[in-house]
Formats: sequence, structure tokens, C-alpha cells
Amino acid sequence: MRPKSVPATGPGARPADLLAWLDSHVNLEATAGDTHGLSLDPMRGLLAALGDPQADYPAIHISGTNGKGSVAAMVGALGQAWGMTVGIYASPHVECINERMTVGGDPVSDDELAELLGHLRLVEGHMADGPASTQPSWFELVTAAALRWFADVAVDLAVVEVGKLGRYDATNVVNSRVAVITNIGRDHTDGRSGWEAAVMGEKAGILHSGATAVLGPMDAELVAIAADESPGELLVLGQHFDLEENHPAVGGRLITVRTPRSCYDDVYVSQFGAHQGDNAALAIAAFEALVEQELDEPVLDALGDVAVPARFEVVARQPLVVIDGAHNPDGLAATAATLADQFTVLGTVTWVLGMMSDKDPDAMLAAIGDSGARCDLVMCCAPDWPRALPAPDLADAARNRGIDAEVAHDVTEAVERALALSGDEDAVVVTGSLYTAGAARLHLVPQDQ
Repeated sequence: MRPKSVPATGPGARPADLLAWLDSHVNLEATAGDTHGLSLDPMRGLLAALGDPQADYPAIHISGTNGKGSVAAMVGALGQAWGMTVGIYASPHVECINERMTVGGDPVSDDELAELLGHLRLVEGHMADGPASTQPSWFELVTAAALRWFADVAVDLAVVEVGKLGRYDATNVVNSRVAVITNIGRDHTDGRSGWEAAVMGEKAGILHSGATAVLGPMDAELVAIAADESPGELLVLGQHFDLEENHPAVGGRLITVRTPRSCYDDVYVSQFGAHQGDNAALAIAAFEALVEQELDEPVLDALGDVAVPARFEVVARQPLVVIDGAHNPDGLAATAATLADQFTVLGTVTWVLGMMSDKDPDAMLAAIGDSGARCDLVMCCAPDWPRALPAPDLADAARNRGIDAEVAHDVTEAVERALALSGDEDAVVVTGSLYTAGAARLHLVPQDQ
């Protein structure tokens, strides 16, 4: 299965043809959870043909089941406040492919992307004539484009988010000085006994010898798996650094983080949800390990200006409208808990849900109910994606749990129906998949934001 691309525009570069060429490649990230037969050799060969751009700058590499995008954005903000030129590579995109690679907060331009893809097409053609040639995957090509672009613009730091794997992820070729594993959750797994250790074994593959490993809170068994990779230093949240305070604040959180070098009091983070306090602690510990210095207040102030699209993004009030890309039960539980913890909704709460067919709709709905958040109506839809769960199936799961449900033709219709039923004191939460979130964001958010 291949991600959709938004056609770029650029004079003389035939960008539509280049994107069609890109989309003709298989996306091996769809095999997440099955690493049999995977190898980094094709990716290394592709980068060698590009001059090994990943060797030109240090990287902070970020893996984990949830929170990668938020941690990446926070680390990027700290780096920019430090005075660095920072490139961020993230996936998947919410609205268009350009979002996957940014420098200084700005996405790659259409012309630059077309030039990168055009060069990659030529390189692939030359490689195809060599011995034992293997066609690169969609994700390998996009990753290579990002790493080449970062070298071209001479970034001081690359913040690189893992796709869906770890040890065999195409990103696991970067010159990582620090590697972060946010958490281990039951997503893209078969759920059989020992799944946590198996997932950690794959994620821990990004912990390179000599680099600092920064882990979110996790069991000793999982920490031991990380230690087996022989990182230069191992820092675990709750052991080697702590989130001592984590309180709701207007527009986000107010946290206190104690690290091996300092205690940072009353740091404002412009992200909603208690889980964002953990993410901020990981970002602070990771960046502090990179620069090997205590961070001063102006650098930490950058966390108060972080905006991550479709991560509990409030796009309207009266009624409250939230877009969140939560795509597994743990993520949806965090979304629901954030709503209950940080917002007072006097009226009804309508959930616009659209998810992938590999998710258990009952488990996703249970995550909302178990959080204590309200759920008065589920507006069921299917995002425009081949693997989407049919909306009637989701509605059946909701009704089986005693929740009122309606079925909409698509995400836009579901959002409009939810808004039509909502008054000033009500709330609408759009979630279940980044594809659902992206479609809603295109509909609701002006494109210059």
C-alpha cells in the first residue's frame, strides 16, 4: 500500500510525473510488524549513490509507538532556540508529502522536492544496471530525499522520526548522537505472548553503540533489551531523569523536569494532555544529552511555541472542535483523557471517527469510555484510503456498546453533520486516523495556517 501524494508544482520539472514515478514504488512500511527478509543494504546503497549525505550532520533519532511527532517537534524547537539550523523528517504526512521534511519549520518547496525526486529517478536508473540491483521502496526514496536535502541546505542537526519499524527502518542509517524511544504500545503487532519484548527488540535497533539512549517510562525487562544494544549512555524517564510536575495550563501544560544536569522549573509547553508532559521531558533530556550542557531559560521558552498539526489541535471554539491523529487505543485514550482533563464541556460531545481496518473498533471505543470522557454520539466515516474500516462496521461496534451512532459518506460530511448538531457549549472531536485528521483539517483549517 502506498501513501497518497499531493501533486507538487514547479516549472520544467514535470512534478506530477515525478510523483507518479514515486508512487509506482512499493511501500515496505506496510509490512510493519513483519521484519522477515528486510535489510538496510538497499537504503545504504541508495545513499552511497547520493554521496552519503546522512554523514554530514548529527541526528537525534526518535522511535516509539506514540508521541514521536510531538517529541520531534519539541526537539526541533529547542535546537532552533539554541541557534541551530534544524531539519525535521516526520511521517506520515497529514495533508501533503512536503510536510515530511522541514528546515527551520518550513516544508520543502514544490520545486525543491521535484528536483530531489528527479535526481533520485536518475540514480535509480543507474543503480538498476548494476549487479544484484533492488528497486528501492517508496519510503526509502522519500527518506533519501529528506537526508539529501538536509545536507544540501547544511543543517546543523537532523531530527529524524522512525517510520513504523526500528532496526530495519529506512531511517536507521542516520548519524545518531541521541536516540529516543517514547513508549511501547500494542500497535502493528499480533498481540501474541511476548509482543512487548518483540516490539522493543525492533525499536531498540536504533540505539547505536556510543550514542545516548533516552527512554520513556517502561518496565525493567524492556530497559534491559535497550541496554543490550550497548548505547554510550542510557537515560530512562522515572529513573535517570524525572517529570516532577505536570499540570494543566491555559493552552497547554506547566511542567518541572529534573535531569542529570539541572532542574527546570515551571516550563510552559504549548501542547494539551498529560502525555505531552512526558514528551517534553524526553525532548529536554534528549537535547541536553546532545549539547552536553544545561539548557537556559530562553531555549526552554521555545517549548511554549510548539504547534503540531493534528495532535489535539483546537481549530475552533463555540463549539469546541479538536482534530487529533490518534490511530490506536493508547493514542485514543490519551485524546479522551486530555478532553476530560483540560476542557469543561457543558453540552454534548460528538466523536467523528474514521479508522483503518487493521484496528479493533471495539478497543478504540473502549479507550474513550475507559478514560472518563463523554461520548454522546459517534459520527462514523471512512477516510479516503483503501484500508479504511467501512463506516457501517464502526457504527455497529458503537451501537453494540450502547453508544448512539450515525454513518456519513465521508469525513467532510461527518464533520459537517457533527457541527450542524452542535451548539456553542458542545464539542466535536475528529480522530481515529491521521487520514481522517488530514481530511478534516483540509476542510476546516485555512490553507495559510
